[in-house]
Amino acid sequence: MESVRAYLNSPMGPKTTHFWGPMANWGFVISGMMDTKKAPDAISGNMTTVLCIFSMLCMRFAWMVRPRNHMLLACHAANESVQLYQLSRWLRYRNLQPKEEAAASD
Repeated sequence: MESVRAYLNSPMGPKTTHFWGPMANWGFVISGMMDTKKAPDAISGNMTTVLCIFSMLCMRFAWMVRPRNHMLLACHAANESVQLYQLSRWLRYRNLQPKEEAAASD
């Protein structure tokens, strides 16, 4: 019971933003994972790029802040992975689209 009380009152416990910030940010990851089922023409290249940069900056912050916020780091590492995958889907779609249009006009 003492270890539970120590965790609850710790600088990283559920009474702090070091806990609830990362928990809320998992919504980005879940949303990105759900978007992988959508067609690539629905992906915004600009927004996906911004989310990649945002997650990179947040990963650096999570590593540099004291005490280190490993939950935030894990959350944004997962989001970075998902957004890079989405960006690759968008780039593949964008690069293949002119070839398909040229083949259709022949």
